[in-house]
Amino acid sequence: MTDYAHLLPLAQEAVDLAHDLMRTLQPGALTFKGDRDMASEVDYAIERAVREHLATKAPDIGFLGEEYGSSGDTSTLTWALDPVDGTVNFVHGSPLCAISLGLLHGADAVLGVIDLPFLGTRYHAAKGDGAYASNRRIHASRVTDLKDAVVAIGDYAVGGDASRKNTGRLAITEQLTRHVQRIRMHGSAAIDLAWLAHGKIDAFIMLTNKPWDTVAGVVIAREAGALVVDLDGAPHSVHAAATIGGNDLLLPSIVTLVQRSIAPPEPDQQGMPSPT
Repeated sequence: MTDYAHLLPLAQEAVDLAHDLMRTLQPGALTFKGDRDMASEVDYAIERAVREHLATKAPDIGFLGEEYGSSGDTSTLTWALDPVDGTVNFVHGSPLCAISLGLLHGADAVLGVIDLPFLGTRYHAAKGDGAYASNRRIHASRVTDLKDAVVAIGDYAVGGDASRKNTGRLAITEQLTRHVQRIRMHGSAAIDLAWLAHGKIDAFIMLTNKPWDTVAGVVIAREAGALVVDLDGAPHSVHAAATIGGNDLLLPSIVTLVQRSIAPPEPDQQGMPSPT
């Protein structure tokens, strides 16, 4: 198996830069990218800094960022960055926001660093080397019964087709209220996947899959012993339509609940953009 851990120090350096910017800068002016979808000045500042740092230190690795898209050779290894995952939370002064830097090998997540600057925790993992929170090994929950599970769900949809998309999301929520201990919506996929890895939640359901949101968290969750899958239960990849996670004993019940609640997969999911 390929060793990816040698790239962790570089990823940590890049996230250090992002951490300092998020801690010291104010959100500034907002750029609206669509209905109720925004980026702050900090989103752009972090992505520029991280992109430049990694291009200098590892010019052979491509880059995909939420705000500026793809650059370099994305055919083999590609960094995937969400500079501020949970921008709405960040703008409102909530500590539930994260920096998420992952590495893809083809369509598979192989390395990730997720930093929670206002909560004082950083998660990291490389494929085959385990998952860590602030350098302590972590493991996913072993809850086996839905009635004992705390389940996080992704944000409800916004935009022109939000009503149709939210029909499925609301159906899932309604079913969860009947069967699980508690439901949580943190507003950050990176936090949800990191906390799945850390056992702070027992399962996670998100009906989207954008690489900058999920790459880092998927490898961290898997290295902590969780499974992350698509709507049909197949292993999650960059091409998946959804992001569903839990331990091997709980996940089948979660996948079945989701499948029974929703219509066929939404057609607007994003995989890897073409290299520019």
